Amino acid sequence: MKYRSLAIVGLEKNTGKTECLNYLLRQIGKMDGQFALTSIGIDGESRDQVCQTPKPEIEVPEGMIFVTSEKHYRQKRLIAEVLDISERQTALGRLVTARAMQAGKVLLSGPADTMGLKMLIGKLMTRGVQTTLVDGALSRLSLASPTVTEALILSTGAVVSGNIPELVRKTRYVCDLIALEEVGGELQGRLDSVEKGVWAVTGDDRLVDLELPSVFMLEKSGTDLFCYGNRLYVPGAVSDKLFQFLKVQHQPVELIVRDFTRIFATPEVYYAFLRKGGSVKVVHRSKLLALTINPQSPNGLLLDSDKLKEAMEEQLQLPVLDVRKIGDDN
Repeated sequence: MKYRSLAIVGLEKNTGKTECLNYLLRQIGKMDGQFALTSIGIDGESRDQVCQTPKPEIEVPEGMIFVTSEKHYRQKRLIAEVLDISERQTALGRLVTARAMQAGKVLLSGPADTMGLKMLIGKLMTRGVQTTLVDGALSRLSLASPTVTEALILSTGAVVSGNIPELVRKTRYVCDLIALEEVGGELQGRLDSVEKGVWAVTGDDRLVDLELPSVFMLEKSGTDLFCYGNRLYVPGAVSDKLFQFLKVQHQPVELIVRDFTRIFATPEVYYAFLRKGGSVKVVHRSKLLALTINPQSPNGLLLDSDKLKEAMEEQLQLPVLDVRKIGDDN
């Protein structure tokens, strides 16, 4: 609750993030303070729209503010007071901000993009909201960007892999990206104002525009990309191709990206770049509060929850929680 906004995101669908969200909502229902809830995309349905498997519905405690589309506001199963109706349209109508006058179930469908979500969080703060919870849709890690939400909880589970070591490996990769070191000082402000292109960063932290519209032009460029030093800043998305190119340079390269959500490389290529002496930093670092696990997959596979938790904690040095098991114990 120290954070103004918190994203709950899953590595895949059916990793248990709605179970995690409901656990948080039950705890919030016992606390003082004003909290809000929204989603990016659609969530809260009783059946998974992709796998057609049953899933937990979202249960909002009394007094909580929630934001959803007009269509889903009409389908709520609680009494609520409308606080605001946005002028901005979504595919499911305008966004309705309301306060739950009693506990009940809702379908959430908030802003369709991260910019709209960021604006909504700012608007809720002006209403006195202490923390806004954001429920993710599918495996959209973009809402966990530190430029959108201040902190995140990551959900993983058997649906990602039925093999515990492989599941730990895949989860660790994402956690490693989230934990990337942040650049500091005045350089952070300079980089934050740059949104396009490819830039060299000199030894005295000056930025030099390499006049390349995208990273895909790096190999075709006839100029010496590293005449200003061994640091590059790429504010856009980076993929395997860039890491493979940087790996074969004559000197170890330090790559700076805006935040971890901009990295779309495979673990094998990313770690190969690091083994060659390369390094990666971010302009904005995310705050990962905890990891939740769902040992069961939709096809019926069930992993040992205790063994999975122990393996995750040993490798990641993070709080790891089986939220459903905690609910059962309590």
